[in-house]
Amino acid sequence: MKQIFQSLKTGATEVVEVPIPKISPGSLLIETSHTLVSAGTERMLVEFGKAGWIDKARLQPDKARMVLDKIKTDGLQPTLEAVLSKLDQPLPLGYCNVGRVAELGSGVLGFAVGDRIVTNGKHAEVVSVPLNLCAKVPDAVTDEEAVFTVLGAIALQGIRLVQPTLGEAVVVTGLGLIGLLTVQLLRATGCRVLGVDFDAEKLAMARQFGAEVVDLSAGQSPIMAAKVFSRERGVDAVIVTASTQSSEPIRQAALMCRKRGRIVLVGVTGLELSRDDFFQKELTFQVSASYGPGRYDPNYEEKGQDYPVGFVRWTEQRNFEAVLDMMAIGALDVKPLISHRFAIEEAEKAYDLVGGSGSSLGILLTYPGIKINEASRTVSLRKKNESLPRSGICDDLKKHDSGDEVPHVKKKIKLDTVARKGRISFLGAGNYALATLIPAFKAAGADFQCIASSTGVSGVHAGRKYGFAETTTDSDRLFADLATDAVVIATRHDSHAHFALRALQAGKHVFVEKPLCLTMDELTEIEAAYDASCILMIGFNRRFAPQVQKLKSLLKNTTGPKSMVMTVNAGAIPSDHWTQDLEIGGGRIIGEVCHFIDLLRFIAGVPISSYQRITMDTAMQDTITLQLTFIDGSIGTLHYFANGPKSFPKERLEVFASGGVLQLDNYRRLRGFGWPGFKEMNLFRQDKGQKICAKAFFDAVTQGGVSPIPFEEVIEVSRISIELANCSG
Repeated sequence: MKQIFQSLKTGATEVVEVPIPKISPGSLLIETSHTLVSAGTERMLVEFGKAGWIDKARLQPDKARMVLDKIKTDGLQPTLEAVLSKLDQPLPLGYCNVGRVAELGSGVLGFAVGDRIVTNGKHAEVVSVPLNLCAKVPDAVTDEEAVFTVLGAIALQGIRLVQPTLGEAVVVTGLGLIGLLTVQLLRATGCRVLGVDFDAEKLAMARQFGAEVVDLSAGQSPIMAAKVFSRERGVDAVIVTASTQSSEPIRQAALMCRKRGRIVLVGVTGLELSRDDFFQKELTFQVSASYGPGRYDPNYEEKGQDYPVGFVRWTEQRNFEAVLDMMAIGALDVKPLISHRFAIEEAEKAYDLVGGSGSSLGILLTYPGIKINEASRTVSLRKKNESLPRSGICDDLKKHDSGDEVPHVKKKIKLDTVARKGRISFLGAGNYALATLIPAFKAAGADFQCIASSTGVSGVHAGRKYGFAETTTDSDRLFADLATDAVVIATRHDSHAHFALRALQAGKHVFVEKPLCLTMDELTEIEAAYDASCILMIGFNRRFAPQVQKLKSLLKNTTGPKSMVMTVNAGAIPSDHWTQDLEIGGGRIIGEVCHFIDLLRFIAGVPISSYQRITMDTAMQDTITLQLTFIDGSIGTLHYFANGPKSFPKERLEVFASGGVLQLDNYRRLRGFGWPGFKEMNLFRQDKGQKICAKAFFDAVTQGGVSPIPFEEVIEVSRISIELANCSG
């Protein structure tokens, strides 16, 4: 299918062939008929992409500060690589979509295949959207009208925050699409409206919708106009729908308002405010959060947990429905807002118009329709005349005709006579996979076969950049693929156990980005399914870091037990982040602390005999200390703290042994204190061992070696991590 992407590096837009997205439980798969280009939001993204480095930093000062902090702790080169990787990822555009339901995910009620639906889906021929972000289109509303629903909901939410009453005087500053929709909805509530803008055509349209107007291009004063408009009392409210870096719209809003007036920011402006302007009038100022209650709440948007209507009358979905109802009865007329129509194949022309100086308003993209089948879930990334390399297994497929076993997703197999050639497939193409794992395996010499992602977006980007043969949204394809020798699992944590089992059952080697699993039941199932003919390895890369390897070699000739202290300045993660969700991410002990348990286990070189957890009494309970005891008498203390600043180095390891101390700071500086023959080992750039870890796995796969991390240690660390996460600390 076709989908529109924008480069954050250059601002260029591109129509790309992408697999149709995977439908998940609680979601709907929708075949698109129309999408709407949101000129304000999407122009801002295009301008950001076209901006130079300095201007990008000015536009996002918070992120610029994060970059500077990372340089201080990790070094210039890793920081630069991380920034470039982020900017290199294409951004899927769009959030105003209408089409028909093609498939229903499990648990979806109230919709049927064939229903016309409006969603916040992207500019793509097919979108998968969660239940609570969908609304049925009434028969009286055309697709071209319905595509304005999401922008209408943004306007409506701003109005709800203003809480207008019949007869009040309200100013709308900025008469783009959202501003003109706001004008109409305010008029429908019985308000008098004053519109403010520079554009004569938009001012004329606002006047057509029943507003009085102020033409800023003609030098008219909005403050004086508002004084007259409000009969010298000051307006009751101002809704700012403009997009500008200037703080002037908010300053003017404060001056236009009456005492105890209300100001709501729906657009984007500067926020350098004068206290006196607000203090003397006791003004209320609020920023609107997009479509309404539920926005940015993963429980509502992703898990489908609706808010009770008796307590939250208007949610995102209910605002969609309200806007559609207004269209159906003729109170909201969006037909005059349509200025251009383009077929999806001509989308680049549409964005040239958005980023140019020409006049435009509502730009519609139309879609011809697409056949949804299994073939549409996979896209070949090789040129038509480029032959597909075959692995050892594929070369030996002729054995199938003589009755020999071949790999099957449901059946554990052995083909010891077939030489593995190191063709790797990836499950998951998130930030870590794109920035770290895939480049590490590429450097190791891997031949990439297939990469799977749920939406298809990141999979296409990674596939094109790193030379995968194909990309898919059908994860089953990887396990049944005879050309794949090993699978790298880099999906969300709750899927790791399921995919690891599928890979083992298909007779494939498995590299699982930590953790291996989230529960003891899953761990038991993996132990039972494990076969020594397949390598199962977790991405515990820190034990492969060059300085950790050096530290380990220095400890080789020491006698007696060791004392180890690991301090991790982990930093806070919001409670609504998926890693904090115990069902999805497993929490921070299972999801990340396992790394450091493995590191201490590796340094000790012997099994852990006992362990306990001490937890700071905080809401998230992710500031903890772990005490580990090893069978040789060694002890390890692991401080994992979420209450420190990002400007402080993240990881420090100290090992006390035989009268000396080895200290490792953030995988850049290793020092010896009282250590005969060793003073220090410094690296120009941070190296946490990811490349060496990937190469060790790849070499074991291609050369028929044993797992670089013994299976017994994988199970031991996984079991202890789960038990520590579940114990009371």
